[in-house]
Amino acid sequence: MKVRQDAWSHEDDVLLAETVLKHIKEGSTQLRAFDEVGDELHRTSAACGFRWNAVVRQKYISDIREAKKERKERKRAASYLSSVTKRAVQPELYMPQQQSVNQPISLSVVIEYLKTLNTESNGTQALKRENEKLLKENLDLLTKNKELEAELSKLQNDHHVIEEDYQSLIQIMNRARRMAILQDDDSIAPATFKMDKNGNLEKVAK
Repeated sequence: MKVRQDAWSHEDDVLLAETVLKHIKEGSTQLRAFDEVGDELHRTSAACGFRWNAVVRQKYISDIREAKKERKERKRAASYLSSVTKRAVQPELYMPQQQSVNQPISLSVVIEYLKTLNTESNGTQALKRENEKLLKENLDLLTKNKELEAELSKLQNDHHVIEEDYQSLIQIMNRARRMAILQDDDSIAPATFKMDKNGNLEKVAK
């Protein structure tokens, strides 16, 4: 009977985690993993299960997710391989039926069958190429969109600068017009003006 009272070491936890992840990937159950670790560490499977759920599992959430993903991919690959194997071992199940089972399979039927397999393979490759093409087009569109956004930002900034310059010019013209009106008064001696460094007109004292 497996009874053990000492504490779990870091190495024990690592062994438990690796074993459980291995069984998940292979499509096995966690109970079998607990049995395997129990035999290795001379602990009961219940103790291994409690340690996994209470302490170790929380440290391997992302690894568990990846293991489940790999298990699905393995099942998908195994299913595809099984289908291909059946076609190779029992091609008559996937070939068009002859008028009579006693008639030998003709060369034309074999050719049609091979064409079907080739069409399926070409279809898969075509879908892959189309997917890669769409991904590339999407990336190009994203890049172009970034370039257009940068160009729009520059144009908006340039427009803001031009608008500020235009408002400054209007203010200068208004000042000049008011001063010209004052100069038309004969009772007032003509004044002399100069433009300072900020673009403002100022009267020059005589």
